Amino acid sequence: MPKGHSLRVTASAAAELGRQAAVAGTPGMMHLDLVDGSCERWSIRLRPGHLAGTPVARADGITLYAPAGQGDLLAGLSLDYRGDLSGGGFLMRPGEGVQTCACGTSFSRPGMGRQATQ
Repeated sequence: MPKGHSLRVTASAAAELGRQAAVAGTPGMMHLDLVDGSCERWSIRLRPGHLAGTPVARADGITLYAPAGQGDLLAGLSLDYRGDLSGGGFLMRPGEGVQTCACGTSFSRPGMGRQATQ
């Protein structure tokens, strides 16, 4: 995981990822992959454990893995978590050259085709 070429994880996202990983019985390990989005090209899917791929982010005791072919799509983005009394959810904060939708869970990188998610 080269420095500066990975997904950033905020402290609130790391805390929630750590909580979910511990509850699932895979402390310190979560998996992120990109699936077809509704309002932009890609949406994030988070699951506990190290299902496959390479580490794309480490923060506060949690390592986030993703399929190797998706690392370039995640570079420069930030994963955040927002919660309140009615619930919470993970959001993608855009980096340079990234478009996000209003919901914050979907994004597009103009010029990068579908083959990058395989």
